[in-house]
Amino acid sequence: MARMWRRKHLGSEADRATFRTLHQASLAAPALRGGLTAESAERSVRHLRALLGTPAIALTDTAGCLAWDGAGDHHVGQVPPLLTETLDRGRTRGFERADLPCDVPACEVRTAVVSPLVVEERIVGTLAAFAPYPTAGLARAVDEVATWVSGQLALAELDLSRARLAEAEVRALRAQISPHFVYNSLGAIASFVRTDPDRARELLLEFADFTRYSFRRHGEYTTLAEELRSIERYLLLEQARFGDRLQVRLSVAPEVLAVAVPFLCVQPLVENAVRHGLEGVDRVGHVTITARDRGQDCLIEVEDDGAGEDPERVRRALAGDAALDSVGLGNVDARLRASYGDDYGLVVETAPGAGTKVVVRVPKFAAGISA
Repeated sequence: MARMWRRKHLGSEADRATFRTLHQASLAAPALRGGLTAESAERSVRHLRALLGTPAIALTDTAGCLAWDGAGDHHVGQVPPLLTETLDRGRTRGFERADLPCDVPACEVRTAVVSPLVVEERIVGTLAAFAPYPTAGLARAVDEVATWVSGQLALAELDLSRARLAEAEVRALRAQISPHFVYNSLGAIASFVRTDPDRARELLLEFADFTRYSFRRHGEYTTLAEELRSIERYLLLEQARFGDRLQVRLSVAPEVLAVAVPFLCVQPLVENAVRHGLEGVDRVGHVTITARDRGQDCLIEVEDDGAGEDPERVRRALAGDAALDSVGLGNVDARLRASYGDDYGLVVETAPGAGTKVVVRVPKFAAGISA
């Protein structure tokens, strides 16, 4: 007769305690990665109390209590003096019954251990644990948990710094692209105001939509479809200036239109093709833009048959030489590498008189990246 097998042994008590500790830490971490705020403190404080196993716990910034969890919340008003003394000492402090007077006989909040939260050598708050009586084990545990919380807050600070850097890089790119394009676009529109007012109005609307997209402030990423729509507007405005001298071919596989790409990562490549590939060339110039599905990746190519460029000059621009990077190729390359890793930088094929081809490869799906 077959008997169902059941696992009865789930590991030792030490194994189970380790699992419980790691589980509570994993529950607290997402909130702390948002930085030390009243909201993140409220979301994480109960998990931190479960880690320490104390009757009550509090998280503070340097001004006061952000969140309290557990028994004895009538002691919240007594937290500021404990916070001040801990900040003055700059290290973990223990507090006795005299520091937490209470007339509630059954209250378990009689002593406290308060440990500073430190980010980049700067105290940003404290973790306070409350218990009926002091123990050396609790002091060590609070100190260790505070160190872990500080690490999560440091990662939050790093995430914020990266976001600020990404925004600064996009602002720098806009500053490089916009003056040249705005001047030429308005000049082209003005040339049609008297001879073809309907076309002038259409071009003005395209210009408004293009600038609205280019100067938007939401999101570090966009879809390839949105980036290409903006590029089409850009090319319409440039064709108004170049006329039949600028011929454009666009070939895009529908399955890659929804791929998330860094904001303004393709448009500078197209501007480079027009500006450096066709300006000054006394013949019809061609720009070809293709986007294809390549397994796990999306392959985007921008190619022109214009004047070409010195490969060493391009190498130096990609290496960060701002004096040689008038349309931000180095900026785009750096943001691609920051987003996806060094395997996803720009590939540029060029030579004087041979035109230029720029290849962008981005993963179709990347953790933490969405438009």
